[in-house]
Amino acid sequence: MPFDELNFPDYLNQALSKLGFTDATDIQSKAIPLIKEGKDLLAESQTGTGKTLAFSFPLIERINSLPPKKKKISILGLILVPTRELAIQVKNAFDSYAEFSLRNIKSTTLIGGEDIDGQIRQLRMGLDVLIATPGRIIELIKLGEVRLFELEMLILDEADKMLDLGFADELKDLLSALPKKRQNLLFSATMPKKVQALAEDFLNEAEELRISRDHITGDNIEQRLIEVDANLRRQVLQKLFKEENWKHTIIFVSSKRSAFNLANKLKKAGIQAEDFHGDLSQEERIKVLKRFQNKDFPILIATDIAARGIDISKLSHVINYDLPRSPMDYVHRIGRTGRAGKKGVAISFINPATEAQFKTIEKQAGIKLTKKRVDGFEEITPIEAPKAKGPIKGKRKSKKDKLREAKQNKSS
Repeated sequence: MPFDELNFPDYLNQALSKLGFTDATDIQSKAIPLIKEGKDLLAESQTGTGKTLAFSFPLIERINSLPPKKKKISILGLILVPTRELAIQVKNAFDSYAEFSLRNIKSTTLIGGEDIDGQIRQLRMGLDVLIATPGRIIELIKLGEVRLFELEMLILDEADKMLDLGFADELKDLLSALPKKRQNLLFSATMPKKVQALAEDFLNEAEELRISRDHITGDNIEQRLIEVDANLRRQVLQKLFKEENWKHTIIFVSSKRSAFNLANKLKKAGIQAEDFHGDLSQEERIKVLKRFQNKDFPILIATDIAARGIDISKLSHVINYDLPRSPMDYVHRIGRTGRAGKKGVAISFINPATEAQFKTIEKQAGIKLTKKRVDGFEEITPIEAPKAKGPIKGKRKSKKDKLREAKQNKSS
């Protein structure tokens, strides 16, 4: 649908023009009219489909239509996200959408790992929109620094990830601190039972939007499955990187140590790569992501901290060097590419020990891939049969034999 049909005011059309956006995505064309009508919304939409714009534009339009705030320190819009990286990304996007707003909309991020005193100073100076992680905003609410009595809109983005990270209690505490009269929007890439239960707790007669499960992994992503010996993955990685001329790639691994080690080995092989994981400080994370976004180096090796909330423009490849723990993590990982109508490639490495794990991913994600091998790396070590435990019959004496022998020795 062309954005013109959504009847935005001129200041939002100016932002669309500057950003070069002409057509709304499916979630945008369906969600925006419902949000503008003031309805609560429960929306399931895969990553990279434009959810941030879908909730930001109606919020900006709503704020412009409101009378002046009763208190300078009160908040009009609250956007909750699971990770620091996603908070920063949403903040940057929101500010670009609100660039031509008639009303000066002040926003900030409230996230852990940053100076809480500085955040308190910003709140006291007056803000309109907060983009926050649950832990930090709960902390500031308990300190009496966040005033939500004029809140117009509450938005939960990546709700499934928030619950996966253990924020259920924080969300319940937060919901109890909010005014009852408000509009609620819940966006999630997946809709497990725990997200539906959360929705029932705070949504009021919500409209529901859901994507087809058949398209959960995105039509713009070419998915490939490569069978390779576990000890030769790096060599295959290097071969494909050079032969296929990968431009901008995230490689997912299972641990911080793996990220660090693989990055160092690739550097020794002459391939520029940086590791990205939870041991980095917030300042270091921002610096690495900015350099990667600017294409200062081609490969980012990351743990699942990067599976959500990182929107890298024109990301060409996502590599599952280690398979994710769950099928939904697979969906979120590969969703880093093929975004905003662009094409992308997702490659997963498997071996005999992980093949069954990938079959589970295929079943849950609604896909079926044909495994292939890379020329020169066809040999794969089979899974070793488990070693027998305990005595082997015919070679060691059984307990019965030992007892029988002991009795014989006593009688003799």
